[in-house]
Amino acid sequence: MSPSQSNPTSDNRVQMQSTHDATAQYIVQVLDHLVAARHSVRAFLPQSVPRAVVADILQIAARAPSGSNIQPWKVYVLVGEALKQVSLEVIRCHDQSLEHPAPSGGPNSSASSSTSHSTPPPLSAPYPYYPSVWVEPYLQRRRDNGWGLYDKLGILRGEKEKMHRQHQANFSFFGAPVGLMFTLSRALERGSMLDLGMFMQNIMLAAKARGLDTCPQAAWLPFASVVMPLIGAKEEEEMLMCGMCLGYADRQASVNDFLTPREPVENFTQWLSEPCEQTHANQSKI
Repeated sequence: MSPSQSNPTSDNRVQMQSTHDATAQYIVQVLDHLVAARHSVRAFLPQSVPRAVVADILQIAARAPSGSNIQPWKVYVLVGEALKQVSLEVIRCHDQSLEHPAPSGGPNSSASSSTSHSTPPPLSAPYPYYPSVWVEPYLQRRRDNGWGLYDKLGILRGEKEKMHRQHQANFSFFGAPVGLMFTLSRALERGSMLDLGMFMQNIMLAAKARGLDTCPQAAWLPFASVVMPLIGAKEEEEMLMCGMCLGYADRQASVNDFLTPREPVENFTQWLSEPCEQTHANQSKI
């Protein structure tokens, strides 16, 4: 074969490699976009989401890793009247909790054991999502997040009624047509929370890829005793872990312009190429 003649096999390999590289780069761009574009949406359109779309999202999300592949997550999908019932009951209890705050001894103290029909049931989260005592830098980040949201909504410090109503919007799923409730078996341990978190992140990314938005919600936890019977879950067997809104974002709602910052890599990463000093110290004692 003369130098001017080309090798079809070699040309095909180069073309295939070029196509593969372009496809890989496109996949990176799409995935990075989905991760960066996902954020908590707090105003949804009433437009319904087809059940088949929700099922597809849950099916691909179930590819999340889990310890020993136990796949511990359980999901309750609420739409229509089921969603309305849960919303109304929790909103009622939320309003009553404002009118009848728990006594100083706490929601499970003996002082709260004597109740009337107008008094809400004791509120108690199935597990502590947040610490009882905040330390830095987490305290300042939490404050920046809360006041940043209130500033976007025009809520000033001390406007407790407005704060109450904004918090209560959680319990109408911010207007979303689909609500998700996630539970774990009480027979499992804390490691399954990691598995559930990865499953939930998959849901949020898969939803975003389909033009949908989400908002994960820990706000439901104090009302677990209200929610669980309404969704047909047995509290003695399962534990409510989180809720989530799913639907089409209302692009006209200013609250959806609220985006939270993220720390740069150098603030949360340590690169190790040599043993740390503590390792040397420990080895010298052996």
